Amino acid sequence: MSTNHAIVLAGAFLWLGFVGAISFMEAWLKFRAPGITLPLGLGIGRLVFQALNIVEWVILIGVLINLYLQHGFSYQPFYFWLIAPVLLLILQTVWVLPALDARAELHIRGEVIPPSKIHFVYVLFELLKVGFLFAFGIKLFKKFIL
Repeated sequence: MSTNHAIVLAGAFLWLGFVGAISFMEAWLKFRAPGITLPLGLGIGRLVFQALNIVEWVILIGVLINLYLQHGFSYQPFYFWLIAPVLLLILQTVWVLPALDARAELHIRGEVIPPSKIHFVYVLFELLKVGFLFAFGIKLFKKFIL
């Protein structure tokens, strides 16, 4: 196994860990803390999810650079498992997170906002991303370590 493959493998599981820890633990636990109001929790959430999005892009760029160094522009079958979370991250960055951020801002300002399914879309994307990243990491592990 090359150093680049080790970096890609570590990047995939690091990305998976960040998404799991933030989206499936921090996101709902903060609202259980004493003294945290919904507007305060939403404000914290906006900061945390903006930071998570940046971290995801940094990890992805590192993974892509290392894949390029290893394989150039030649397609590898295990890339399929990375393409899906990349597309999901793009959709989250340009559509879902801005929509959630706008809704949170309105709620923080005390405005009444109509119900929306956008939060469920985000959760679905996170679940799919976790599944694809796990599969990508396992495929990479099997191909280059076993």
